[in-house]
Amino acid sequence: MRGLWLLSWRHVAHHKGQTILLVLCIALATFLPATLQILIAGYQADLTRRAAATPLIAGAKGNRFDLTLGALYFRHSELDTVPFGQLREIQRRRLGTAIPIHARFTARSAPVVGTSVEYFELRRLQPVAGTLPLRIGDAVLGHNVATELGLTVGGEIGSDPTDLYDLAKPPTLRLQIVGVLPMTGGADDDAVFVDLKTCWVLEGLAHGHADVQQIDSELVIAQSERVVNVSPALRSSQRVDEANIDSFHAHGDPDELPLSAIIVAPHDVKSATLLKARINASKTFQMVVPSAVIEDLLRFVFRIKVLFDGFAIVLGASTLLLLGLQVWLSMRLRRREMETLHRIGCSPGSVVRLYAIEVGWILGLGIMVAATLVVVTIAVLPNLLRAA
Repeated sequence: MRGLWLLSWRHVAHHKGQTILLVLCIALATFLPATLQILIAGYQADLTRRAAATPLIAGAKGNRFDLTLGALYFRHSELDTVPFGQLREIQRRRLGTAIPIHARFTARSAPVVGTSVEYFELRRLQPVAGTLPLRIGDAVLGHNVATELGLTVGGEIGSDPTDLYDLAKPPTLRLQIVGVLPMTGGADDDAVFVDLKTCWVLEGLAHGHADVQQIDSELVIAQSERVVNVSPALRSSQRVDEANIDSFHAHGDPDELPLSAIIVAPHDVKSATLLKARINASKTFQMVVPSAVIEDLLRFVFRIKVLFDGFAIVLGASTLLLLGLQVWLSMRLRRREMETLHRIGCSPGSVVRLYAIEVGWILGLGIMVAATLVVVTIAVLPNLLRAA
């Protein structure tokens, strides 16, 4: 650097406290609105893309946002469950493909999603290694889960306990990893997919036992040629293998087994209209169009964003006023210095350029700091849509 550039840089570097204060003010005024814009744009694209790929969602009556986000991103919902019989009813009408979703448990903090093969067809997912879950106890890992936990086909992953101190709760289940999914950039990367019956085992509505001949005689309450009654002290199996898979069975009416939601892919517009009319007429169930729900959700987000935009404008204007005040005070304090420059031959335009270059240095440093903060924030900030 030479001439005015060197002179301006020396002045900026000499007044460190003043320069740092101005750089931080400019960085803050730039960082906040830039980060907000990038995050909202990313969430909007993610929400819109995934919702558009999901035709209809059926679930219990209640908050439609909870139902939609729960089915799209496997988030925990306070809504009631949907009986499996409702899915069968949709299938009997033959107006579309019904896909079950059960997402009430976790494994190593990742949601355990029970579903059917139709889900993978809807999302166009094929394992990059192994196969899809074919039986009780099989698990397919999303790309992020497999990468972060260092797991692959042939390994195991245990479900998380629901209550460490309640012995009446079903025990955890060791899941056999049979496949790993490719990276999609969506919620499927952060999930563990299993057969639907596996989730009912986690619910305690289905379980397996050891061979009757191997049960301790002290645990047998009564026995006949066809029925063996055992004590509740007999623990259900915590692992599914070739030796006990045939012993797994469900209790109660199959139509009452719970689901979190049902994704429905109607055959055509008429089928979609009939399904929505029939299910929404119910007092206990509802059917929503995810793209319409997400559009309404984004309207609320943009209303809040207007307030942040106004705050960013006020903050930016305040920062510019502060910078202008600093330049004006600097001109007053440096009057003799400028007179010296005039006497040695500097033109009035050179003095103006000197101040402009000093302001440019401060603005440039502030923007560089803001850009660095934006990149770091976006990299470390967790995806709020996929967080549990």
